[in-house]
Amino acid sequence: MTDPWWRVAIRCRPVDRDAVAAFLVGITGQGVEEAADGLIHTVAESEAEAKVLVAEVAAGYRGIHGTIGRLDPIDWSVHWRDGITTRRFGRVIVTPSWLPVLAGPGEVVLTLDPESAFGNGEHGSTRAALTLLERHLHPGDRVLDLGSGSGILAIGAALLGAKSAVGIEIDEEAGPIADANAVRNDVADRVTFLVGDAAALAPIVAPAELVCSNILRTVNTVLLFTIHASLVPGGTAIFSGMEELEAPLFRPVLEASGFAPFDEVRDDGWWAVAARRA
Repeated sequence: MTDPWWRVAIRCRPVDRDAVAAFLVGITGQGVEEAADGLIHTVAESEAEAKVLVAEVAAGYRGIHGTIGRLDPIDWSVHWRDGITTRRFGRVIVTPSWLPVLAGPGEVVLTLDPESAFGNGEHGSTRAALTLLERHLHPGDRVLDLGSGSGILAIGAALLGAKSAVGIEIDEEAGPIADANAVRNDVADRVTFLVGDAAALAPIVAPAELVCSNILRTVNTVLLFTIHASLVPGGTAIFSGMEELEAPLFRPVLEASGFAPFDEVRDDGWWAVAARRA
């Protein structure tokens, strides 16, 4: 069991929500959750760190109200398994290693243990991205997966027939987890995971017929030029990691950047869109 962590809840002005969320991710290295009432939640390893975090956000943004609270001790080395089950996305069956399944005709099984890395098929943004990937990947495609986390999208692409898939993730801890998942699914010869900045690495490993970017809307927006340049003409980009209410904000900048949206998925409040490089 680990020492108790602390929950940090930040309420901010709606106009600052994306910036505050990105600030919290950047300063803590932890994920954030946007609650239904507009609060942004994250975690800190100690009470002192939680207080400093609230003070730093308040110093950078007006109208901030932050609270902290102790979380019950949790063994995070095994807690990540809670609630994970087998799910189907068209021809793709995603299942943890402790729940083996047999594929039916035309199906593929993606055996995934995410551990501490993001992406296990239990989050709406991942499910939406994987649904679009299953619909629009063509056998022989070269695939880039930006914000690859556990490797679920890159590995799924390989199982669906991609010629190659390269995942790029800024979190160093996700790399070994994604590599292990690639080996587990016998696709390590076609899937490579890199650690670093997607904007710097994507052009190096381009071109690709399909790019997935399952990140925050603000980051997706910053990466639009890079993704456009990394795609072959007529290639497909899948953008996820955005809430449904963000669709009207992202669609105009997407189209202005040379993309033509042609499919979308909404899942539990999350929104993903597939767009073709015009």
